[in-house]
Amino acid sequence: MMKKVLIVGGVAGGASAAARLRRLDERAQIILFERDDYISFANCGLPYYIGETIKEREKLLVQTPEAMKARFNIDVRINSEVIGIDTEKKLVTVRSKGQGIYEESYDDLVLSPGAKALRPNIPGIESTKIFTLRNIPDTDRIKAYVDHKGIDSAIVIGGGFVGVEMAENLVERGLKVTLVEAAPHILAPFDSDMVVMAEKELVENGVDLILADGVKAFKEVGSQIEVTLNSTKVVSADLVILAIGVAPDTSFLKDSSIELGPKGHIVVDGRMETNVKGVYAVGDAIEVVDFITGAKTAVPLAGPANKQGRIAADNIAGLNSIYKGTQGTSILKVFSLTAASTGANERTLQKANLPYRVVYVHPVAHASYYPAALQLTLKLIFNDQGQVLGAQGIGYDGVDKRIDVIAAVIRLKGTVDDLAELELAYAPPFSSAKDPVNMAGFLAQNVLSGRTHVVAWKDIELPELKDAILLDVRTEEEFSNGHIPCSLNIPLDSLRDRMGELDKSKQIIGYCQVGLRGYVADRILSQNGYKVLNITGGYKTVSLQEFQPQNPGSENRQSAPGAGEANTPQGYFDKSIDACGLCCPGPLMQVKAAMDTLQQGQVLKILASDPGFYEDIKAWTKRTNNQLIDVAKAGGVISAFIKKGTQKDPLKQEPAAALKDNKSMIVFSGDLDKAIASFIIANGAAAMGKKVTMFFTFWGLNILRKHEKVNTQKGFMDRMFSLMMPRGSKRLKLSKMNMLGLGGKMIRKVMKDKNVSSLEDLIKAAMCNGVEIVACQMSMDVMGIKQEELLDGIKVGGVGYYLGEAEDSNVNLFI
Repeated sequence: MMKKVLIVGGVAGGASAAARLRRLDERAQIILFERDDYISFANCGLPYYIGETIKEREKLLVQTPEAMKARFNIDVRINSEVIGIDTEKKLVTVRSKGQGIYEESYDDLVLSPGAKALRPNIPGIESTKIFTLRNIPDTDRIKAYVDHKGIDSAIVIGGGFVGVEMAENLVERGLKVTLVEAAPHILAPFDSDMVVMAEKELVENGVDLILADGVKAFKEVGSQIEVTLNSTKVVSADLVILAIGVAPDTSFLKDSSIELGPKGHIVVDGRMETNVKGVYAVGDAIEVVDFITGAKTAVPLAGPANKQGRIAADNIAGLNSIYKGTQGTSILKVFSLTAASTGANERTLQKANLPYRVVYVHPVAHASYYPAALQLTLKLIFNDQGQVLGAQGIGYDGVDKRIDVIAAVIRLKGTVDDLAELELAYAPPFSSAKDPVNMAGFLAQNVLSGRTHVVAWKDIELPELKDAILLDVRTEEEFSNGHIPCSLNIPLDSLRDRMGELDKSKQIIGYCQVGLRGYVADRILSQNGYKVLNITGGYKTVSLQEFQPQNPGSENRQSAPGAGEANTPQGYFDKSIDACGLCCPGPLMQVKAAMDTLQQGQVLKILASDPGFYEDIKAWTKRTNNQLIDVAKAGGVISAFIKKGTQKDPLKQEPAAALKDNKSMIVFSGDLDKAIASFIIANGAAAMGKKVTMFFTFWGLNILRKHEKVNTQKGFMDRMFSLMMPRGSKRLKLSKMNMLGLGGKMIRKVMKDKNVSSLEDLIKAAMCNGVEIVACQMSMDVMGIKQEELLDGIKVGGVGYYLGEAEDSNVNLFI
C-alpha cells in the first residue's frame, strides 16, 4: 500500500529526509511544506553573501521546488505554513498563500520546523534598523540596507557563530563594527583560555569588542540607532544585527499531544520518533543526547540535522537506524584565523560533574622548514582512562583536519593512545612526521603515565605561587621580552649545572614558551629529587589568557613613531630573512644575527609566523635601540621592517621627564623599620607604572637572605660574619626601641592588626610587581654572603649596573 508522508519544513533536516525517503521508497507519496519561498538553501553561507565573498545569490539555493519535483517526484508546497496538528486524526492544518487554510492527512509525519532568531522584549526592539539573520529574506533585507542606504557602521549583538561571521563580513564591506557580547567571552563552544585568540583576531582587524555587557535598550536618534548597555555605556551605529541565539519554532505544536522539552524543543528517541507513533522530528527544533555526557541538550548545526533527516527516513521506510547523539563538531572563520571544536568543553564537563584532564600543544601546521609554516594551538581534553572527551583548535592553517581527526576518534570512543598511534598523511607541505594530533596524544600519554606533571595556569591558586618557585627555562632573550612575574630564569641548557640554585623543599612550577622545554626540565628536575609542575602550553598559553580587548583601531599594521620621517621608502630593505616556521626565540635570534651584519641605517625585512613575534619585535627594537619602521600581520604571517640604530628628529626633543622617569634606591641599612619603608616606597612606585631598581649593599643584604640555613663552602672570616648577622628579614632589628627584639615583634603585630602587609609580603609583592632587586657583588664578597643564600629571583650586580639604572631615574634614594 502506498504510504503518505508529510514533511514540515525544508532546509537541512526536512529536505534530506525527503530525498532519502524517495531513494528508499519510489511509491511513497511525499509532500513537503515550506512557509517561505525557499525549501533548501545554504544558511551557513548567508553572512558571506552579505560580505560579498559569495558573489551570486543563486549559489545559496541548494534545491528548488522544480528540481525536487523533477528528480525526486516530491510535491513541494512553498508559502504553505503548517499551523496545527491533530495526532489523533492524523491531520495537519495548513495556511497557504494560494489555497487559504486546509487540512492534509498523513500516515507518517516528519517535523523539521527549525528555529527562529531570538528577539527579547527590550525597549526599542521594534526599530526597523534592527535586523536578524535566519533565512534568505533576512539576507536580502540586510544586504539591500548595506548596499543602498549608504551606511558606514554597525553593531552586532551576540558573539556566537552568526554574530562573529556577520562582524567579519561587515568589516569586509568597509563598515566600522562593534560586537557586543553579554557573556565574559564570545563563542560558547570554546573555553575562555582558547577563545581569547579569536577575540584578539577580531580586535586586530578593527572590531570594537565589548564583553560582559548586555543590552538594556535601543533608541533611534536621527539616522542612527543608539544602544544602551547594562553598564550604562552607549554605542551607536547605522544598523544593528541581533544575533543572540535561537529558539525552537514549535509554538504550533503546543496544543498537540507531542511532548516538548523545558525550552520548547521536541523530545525524540534514538529513531528520531516523538512520543506519538509515526511522528518524527529532526533539526534545530529537537532535543538531542550529548554524545559525551549523555545529557539532554540542543545543538543547532547543519551536519547533525542532515543525519537526523536521513535516520528518520530510514525508520519510516522500515530500516532500523539509530542516532547516537551529537558531539557538536563545529568550525568557523575569524578573518585569517580558523577556530574549530569537537566534543565537550570544560564547562560542559564541570556541569556534568565528570573529571577530566587538559593539555595544550602549539605545533606548526606542516614541516617547519617548508615555507609558510604557521603555528596552531590544540587543546585536548581527556579522562583518567585516556578516553578523549573533547578538543579545540585555533590557528591560521591545518586546524580543520586536526579537529576532524580527533572528532572521528571521539565518535569511535577512542583514547589518547589512538591519537598517538594514528598513521596520518605526511609530506612537508601538509604536515610533519609527528602530526600535531600525534603530539597531543604523546603529551596526554606522558601525563597519564606520570612522566610529566602538568598544571594549567588558570588552575594555580595564589597561595600555591606564594610558596613555590616559578622557573622560566627559556633563553635570557625570551625572558627579557616578557615573563610571568616573580619568575626565576634558568635557561634549559644551563639547568643541569645550575639546579643547585633551586630549593628542593619548595614546589617548582616550570614553564617554557609552548611546553616542550618545560617537559624536558620536568624530566631533569624530577629525576634529581625536585617536586615539579610544568605549565601546559607554556608562556604562550599564559600570555593569551591575559588578553583584554582594547577599544578599537586596527592593530594589523603599526608604524613606529617618526617612521614617516625616516627617509626610508615604504617597503625598502637591504636584507631579508624568512623565519616562518620557527617558534620563539627562533625569529628573534635570526633578527639579532642579521642585524649584527648590517651597517647603521640599513633596513632588515623579516617574515615570521610565530604569533608572539608581533609583540616581541616591538619590545626587542625598543630595548636594543633599533627602529621599528613597520610591522604588519596578514594571514598569520608577520612582516617587520627594522632600521639599524635609532633615528631621532633633532627638532623634536622628548621631554626630560619622559626620558628619566625611573626610580632607584640604595638600601644600605639592615634595620627592620627602614627595610619596611624601602619596600613600601618601591611597591608604591611600581603601582604607578614606574620601573624601580633596589640596590642592596652591606647590612641591607641581610634583608635578602633566606630564612633557613644554606650549607655553603666559606672561609673562617666569612663564617664569622654569617654567625653575627641576622639571617633573613624575620630576624631584623628595629633601628630604635628594639628592646631585645620585643620592639620588632610589637611593630609586626601592629602592622598585622592594621592590615598592613608584612615585610615578607612586601618583598614578594615587589618581585611580582616587577621591581628589580639587585644585590651588590662587592658587598657580598666583603660580608661573606653567597648567591645561593639569597632569595630566589635576586639579581647580582655591581656599582656600574646601579649607576646605569640611576642615570635613567629622576628619583634616587639612599636608605
